[in-house]
Amino acid sequence: MTSSASRLDQRVYIEDTDAGGIVYHARYLHYMERGRTEWLRERGFDQQRLFERNIALVVRTLSCRYRKPARLDDLLTVVTCANAPKRYTVTFEQQVLYENKLLLSGAVDIACIDATGYKPAQWPEELLAAMINDSRDAQ
Repeated sequence: MTSSASRLDQRVYIEDTDAGGIVYHARYLHYMERGRTEWLRERGFDQQRLFERNIALVVRTLSCRYRKPARLDDLLTVVTCANAPKRYTVTFEQQVLYENKLLLSGAVDIACIDATGYKPAQWPEELLAAMINDSRDAQ
């Protein structure tokens, strides 16, 4: 990931773990969602304003590779970078790190849709430009 990638620190709380103090696998999806939300916010976009423009962002596909477990009280870093933006979709490459060690890598395809008709919608020009810049920086 590049310097243009968004970084978000997330503490592991008891609610995130199983009885053994290990982060439950589905909780990583929450961390990744927050990472993408903050990626947007850092570039001047937030979900509420997008909704006001009748735009919703939805997960099309996702894949994760779990490498090592996170544990109670760990301070994780979620790294997010936009990659390969297209007319209606973009892939966010994401990593979850603990002390710079890779715990999870993932790719999440996000589609832009009309929030009332649930049909594909083109990205707002300024958001597409931000994704293109992030993708270029990743190369």
